[in-house]
Amino acid sequence: MDNKKPIILSNREEWNFTDYIDSLIQKEEDVDLEFKIAKDGLPNSLWDTYSSFANTDGGVIVLGVKEHKQQFTIEGLTKEQISQYKKDFWNQINNPDCVNENLLSDDDLYEGCYKNKELLLIYIPRANRVQRPIYRTRNPFGGHTFKRNHEGDYKCTDAEVRRMIADSDESHPRDSRILSNYSMDDIDKETLTQYRQLFANLKPSHPWLNLNDLEFLTKLEAYRKDRQAKEEGFTLAGILMFGKTESITDPECAPNYFPDYREHLNENSDIRWTDRICPDGTWEANLFQFYRRVHPKLTAMLPKPFFIKNGIRIDETPTHIAVREAFINTLIHCDFSEEGNIVIEQWVDKYRFKNPGTMLVSKAQYYLGGDSVCRNKALQKMFMLIGFSEKAGSGVNKIIKGWREANWQKPYIEEFSRPDKVELTLPMTSLLPDDTVIKLKELFDGKIESLSQDELTALVTCYSESGINNTQLQYVIPQHRSDITKMLKKLCNKGFLISEGNGRGTKYHINEPEEKIGSLEDYMESSRNNMESSRSNMESSEEKVGSPKNNMESSRSNMESSEEKIESLKQSKQRMSFEELQALIISISQDYIGIDEIAAKVHKTLKYLINFIIPKMLQNGTIERLYPGIPNHPKQKYKATNKNPNK
Repeated sequence: MDNKKPIILSNREEWNFTDYIDSLIQKEEDVDLEFKIAKDGLPNSLWDTYSSFANTDGGVIVLGVKEHKQQFTIEGLTKEQISQYKKDFWNQINNPDCVNENLLSDDDLYEGCYKNKELLLIYIPRANRVQRPIYRTRNPFGGHTFKRNHEGDYKCTDAEVRRMIADSDESHPRDSRILSNYSMDDIDKETLTQYRQLFANLKPSHPWLNLNDLEFLTKLEAYRKDRQAKEEGFTLAGILMFGKTESITDPECAPNYFPDYREHLNENSDIRWTDRICPDGTWEANLFQFYRRVHPKLTAMLPKPFFIKNGIRIDETPTHIAVREAFINTLIHCDFSEEGNIVIEQWVDKYRFKNPGTMLVSKAQYYLGGDSVCRNKALQKMFMLIGFSEKAGSGVNKIIKGWREANWQKPYIEEFSRPDKVELTLPMTSLLPDDTVIKLKELFDGKIESLSQDELTALVTCYSESGINNTQLQYVIPQHRSDITKMLKKLCNKGFLISEGNGRGTKYHINEPEEKIGSLEDYMESSRNNMESSRSNMESSEEKVGSPKNNMESSRSNMESSEEKIESLKQSKQRMSFEELQALIISISQDYIGIDEIAAKVHKTLKYLINFIIPKMLQNGTIERLYPGIPNHPKQKYKATNKNPNK
């Protein structure tokens, strides 16, 4: 059992039962929550929910609450009822004619008092891959196995049950299946040659380099012998990685296979995508070629800051590694027997990776990282051997780390059913603007550095929004409502926040020390004065650079309107040589800056800068783009390289 128990059930002494039930009622019934009145005994439907929670992502059943059209009535249970229900529950859960396996311990049942009414809570953990499927009676087929979606419990088809059984067999990974009647004719020779070259570059003295193609493929588990079954041949992994398109989509292999990359970098909603890579007959669409074509596009829009390590320029940042790992994970965790496609989508502000299948671990375990549970181990091995993937078990850690270091909103993963699908979203939304963090450090004398990432995110959000509540934070912090409540109370106890109101209406505000408010405002006013002083000095210097031609243009301004005179005066002040303008841009671009801001500061039009100045500066290397792979990126910025333009 790998699910994370709700905090109320794992740390009862620290939590208030009433607050927890309040949070559940506000949440209403959801994928991981079920209310049952249980007036006349344990309802038979409880065991459908037990099966569905165990086969999905776990959940909590609350007995003693009536729910009708999202209206909740706390009926409560008597002490005698609770005692009898607990006895009946343990008798039935250990009866194989009721359910096939008991996943619970004594601590998973909890009774408590809510508004003078007694309730019984039952926590159902997610079953691990070996335990699934959890089903009613002794037969998993024929509608006895359940899963959960937003509409409630539903019966699994026999095909869904068979996929769960296949995933539970750790000794036979899904991609190790030997395919019938496949030969070297089904292998794309160009793909195999390219793979072997990458392998040789990474491991120039490896003994496998002396093997012939079939021997090499056998080492990769692309071809194998099953001594027990007395058969041998190409595996599902081998054809997916090295095969020709028609060989992959053959009914014997993966008939639903269709890898699809969609790029959405244009804000015009009428344009479905700005680029697309999918099987179109012009290339062999195996996984190796799909990765090689798509990966450069995914990383082209990422910033590439200049970084030196041991005298070597490092272009691959933790965010690059995170994107690569997310991409590889999508390929090696895909259930190629399920309906649906591998879909990789890219927007200006996020990535999304979709693959058919279910998660083999709970969401809680996924976010914790650690040991890897991989559906297609041979594919994982193939990518690792050419350096496309990190060591087993580190992928999720790399993804979380890369996004954390970029101060972007935490990646989140979702599961969908009918058909089964997993979606990982990597938002590129900053949660920690530098100016806000600086202000908070000033307010609290640097004490915020001791806060966790989620605590700091809550504080920054509160400051930016002039107040927050629990519901708002659920959109930016991937924690349960009750965990967020605990965190907010902790921030109040530490003096960072103050609360206003009670229960669901509680709002939180920054606890600004009075002596800091004045000093911070003075600091901000001083900064503004310094900026104005610098601007005045700059304009004074530029006036001295003016030429006679400027004065002639200034004279003609008498014939223009008042507004035109002002614009003309600006132009007369800014008439500079390329070298002077370049020096000015360099001086204001010591950190990444947008073209609009550059234009405003140097009093030049966007058209003039974009067409004449910026290209020349890029050519001579005095500035660099934040997104070098996508010149027209909507969030493009520029930074001075401090390179001598005369060299």
